[in-house]
Amino acid sequence: MALLWQKQVGDTCYQVRNHGASVRLYSNGVFHSQWNSRDPLKGSLWELLLLPAFFLPEQRLNSVLLLGVGGGALIRLLQAFTSAKRIVGVDLDPVHLEVARRFFDVCDVELVCADAREYVADYLSDSSGERFDLVIDDLFGHCQGVAQRAIPANKEWCSTLLRLLHKDGVLVSNFGDRDELQSSAWRQQSMRQCLKGAWMAHMPQYENHILAVSRKALPLSELNSRAPEKINPANPTRRLEFKMSRLR
Repeated sequence: MALLWQKQVGDTCYQVRNHGASVRLYSNGVFHSQWNSRDPLKGSLWELLLLPAFFLPEQRLNSVLLLGVGGGALIRLLQAFTSAKRIVGVDLDPVHLEVARRFFDVCDVELVCADAREYVADYLSDSSGERFDLVIDDLFGHCQGVAQRAIPANKEWCSTLLRLLHKDGVLVSNFGDRDELQSSAWRQQSMRQCLKGAWMAHMPQYENHILAVSRKALPLSELNSRAPEKINPANPTRRLEFKMSRLR
């Protein structure tokens, strides 16, 4: 891999490297984002974060809030495979946003440099703020070279995220592993009774577990009818290797 760019800010070393036609972002050695404009659906974790978007009919996916931009790979996927008219990306790290614009060619979206908790609190306090069709909670930092969630998924945070959604919207959350998901507030009875749809998914090569929840039912048949072939659960030759099950 060739080093394209490097920047040291305090204790963090940021690197952008290319790997074939792919561009990758690393922070202190932690692999954060990858984008390949020639072949965007390669079977990556970001595609598993994208997949729940297809529970929504195309005409009902107009606005997306992404908490945690990284290099912007997920934004590029959303732009390439959905018709969302408004995408807002929030990240506390200004270098991530710089990399997203400069190396991942992220444009035509709202990029906000802010603490996610503060952004969400301010947004909800504004009565004119429209709710989102899709909210993706991908807030991760790193500690000693290991990626970890930046905000615990306790009842307060989970309830707050639901308030950001339209009544039929879908919320996607990234967890470091299965235990982290299973110990989250999403499995508490008080939260489960708010939900009619709840799926979890993971890829064999990653510890991460992805959760998709909604106040509406999330039939797998709808996902199968809309998702691109390369990541479609019903396609036995799909590139995205993952297992999916209802939240228990």
